[in-house]
Amino acid sequence: MDKALVTVTNLTKSYGPTEAVHGVSFTAPAGEIFGLLGPNGAGKTTTIRVIATVLAPTTGTASVAGFDIHTNPQAVRRHIGLLTTDIGVYDRFSGTENLAYFGRLYGMDEGALQSRITTLADLLDMKQFINRKAGTYSTGMKQKLAIARAVIHDPDVIIFDEPTSGLDVLAAQTVLQFMIHAKEQGKAVIFSTHHLPDAERLCAHVAIMHQGKLIANDTVAAIKRSTKTANLEDAFLALVKKSPA
Repeated sequence: MDKALVTVTNLTKSYGPTEAVHGVSFTAPAGEIFGLLGPNGAGKTTTIRVIATVLAPTTGTASVAGFDIHTNPQAVRRHIGLLTTDIGVYDRFSGTENLAYFGRLYGMDEGALQSRITTLADLLDMKQFINRKAGTYSTGMKQKLAIARAVIHDPDVIIFDEPTSGLDVLAAQTVLQFMIHAKEQGKAVIFSTHHLPDAERLCAHVAIMHQGKLIANDTVAAIKRSTKTANLEDAFLALVKKSPA
C-alpha cells in the first residue's frame, strides 16, 4: 500500500454493556478506494463516526493525515470530508450559497472558496442549476450538491457512508464516479457499504465487519482466494459462516 492517510488502531466503542465496535484496526492509503463492508448494524457507521470525531471511542484510537482523534480533533476534521445518506442541504439557499456557507465555516479565503465552487460545479456538472434554490433540485442534483459540500475544503480523506442507499441508478453513479475521481487525485477514499458488488468493482483492499468485529482485512483477490469463492458476496457469506456467533 501507499502512504496511509487513515490509521485505525484497536478501536472499540461501547454503549453500556453493548459493544458496537470491538478491536477494529485497518489502514486506508492515499490514492485508493478502501472498502469498509458489512451488513446494516455491523458497526461501520459507528467506526466512521469515531474516525470523524463525531463519537469518542471507548478504547483505541485513529489518526487522519497524521493527526490523532484524541489530541487534535480539529485538525482531523479539517482533513476529512464526510458524505452520508442524509443529504440535508438548505432548501432556501442556492447551490452556490450552500457551498459558500460551508466553505466559510471551514475558514476558507473568499478567493479560494469561489474558485473551489467553480471547480466543483464543473466537475459535478452543476453549472446549469447551481444558482437556483436547492429546494427546486431533484434528488440527483441534491446529491451532487451534498458531494460538493462534503469536499468544499479539498480534504485529503473522503468518507462515504452508505452514500448510494435509496438513490436511483443515475444519482448513485454520480457518487461512484466522484469516488474514482478522488482516488485519481491521490485522496484516501473510504467507501462504507453493504452493497458488495459496488465494492468489488471499485476497491482493491477491503475490511469486512460483522457484529462489530473485523472478519477480514485484505485485498479483494486474497479474500476470494482464501474463501475459494468467485465474488465478494459469496466470500462474505463464507466468512460469516466461519465466524463465531
